[in-house]
Amino acid sequence: MIPSIDAEALFDPAHPAHAEAVSEVRRGATETGFLTLRNTGISPEEVLQVIATLRAFFHLPAAEKEAYDMARTGSNRGWGASGGEQVDPEANPDYKQVYDCGFELDPADPVAALGLPAYAPNLWPAQPEGFAETLKAYYARATGLALKLLEAIADAVGEDGAYFADKFTRPMALLRGNFYPERPDWATERDFGIATHTDYGCLTLLATDGVPGLEVRLRGGGWLAVVAEPGTFVINFGEMLEMWTGGRIVATPHRVKGSDQERISVPLFFNPNHNANVAPEGSAKVIRAVDHLQKRFNETYLHLKK
Repeated sequence: MIPSIDAEALFDPAHPAHAEAVSEVRRGATETGFLTLRNTGISPEEVLQVIATLRAFFHLPAAEKEAYDMARTGSNRGWGASGGEQVDPEANPDYKQVYDCGFELDPADPVAALGLPAYAPNLWPAQPEGFAETLKAYYARATGLALKLLEAIADAVGEDGAYFADKFTRPMALLRGNFYPERPDWATERDFGIATHTDYGCLTLLATDGVPGLEVRLRGGGWLAVVAEPGTFVINFGEMLEMWTGGRIVATPHRVKGSDQERISVPLFFNPNHNANVAPEGSAKVIRAVDHLQKRFNETYLHLKK
C-alpha cells in the first residue's frame, strides 16, 4: 500500500500522530517510492481552479495553442503538442499534451545573464482569462509546500533536512499541466499517455482531477494504480534526490497508459538551484543540478534532441 500522510501531523512535532507520520514518510521514501499527502493547507478548491484553467487552455483550438508552442524555442516553456516527448526510447512518443512554466528570474539577477534554458522566460497564454495569475499563485504555494516536505522527508530518512534550505533560492522547479485525452483507437502496446519513466529532479508534488490513470511499478514487480482526489497530493522522488541521498531514496518508475476518460494532472517537479551539487553529501564528486536536468530534458523533448 502507498502510505497516506497527514501533512499537519508530519510538520508539527507536537502533534500526537507525528511519530507515525514520520515513520510512514520513511516507508514511502525508502520502500514504495510513492506516498500521498493530505491536509496540506492547499485546498481542493485551489487545485480545481488550476485544473479548470488548464482544461480551458487545452481545449482551445490547436491554432491558438500553437502561438505558445515550445517546439519553436530552445527550452521547455509553453505548450507541448501530442508526440512532443519521448520519455522511454523503447516506446512511441507520448500522446499527451503539456503546458510547462517555471521560475521567473529578475532581469537584474546575475544568473539571468547566463541564458540557461532551465530559467527560460515563460510563455503565458492570453486565454483563458487569468491563466498566468492562477498558475503563478499556485506555483508559489506549491513550491513552498515542496521545500517544507523535502526537508521533512530528509529528516525522516536520517539526512539533514536543513541542508536543503539554501539550495532552493532560485529553484529550477517546473510546473506542468498534463492533458491526457481519451486513449486513441490507434494506440498500440507501445503507445502511452506517458510511458514508463523516472522523474529527473528531487521531489514531485502531483495534483490530479481524481480520474484514474497513474500506475507505479512495485519494487517486487507488477504495477499499482494510484488515485488521489483533488486536494490530496501524490508524492514521488526523482533521480537527483536518489543521487543526493546516496541511493537511500530511490526514484521509482511510473506510467500512464490512458483510458476512455480525459484526465488532467498537475505535477510540480521540484528541482534545486542550477549550481547545486547533487552528488552525495560529503563525497568528492560534483554533479551540478542544471547539467543533470538539461541532459535529461535534451533526451526527452523531441525539439531538444541533439
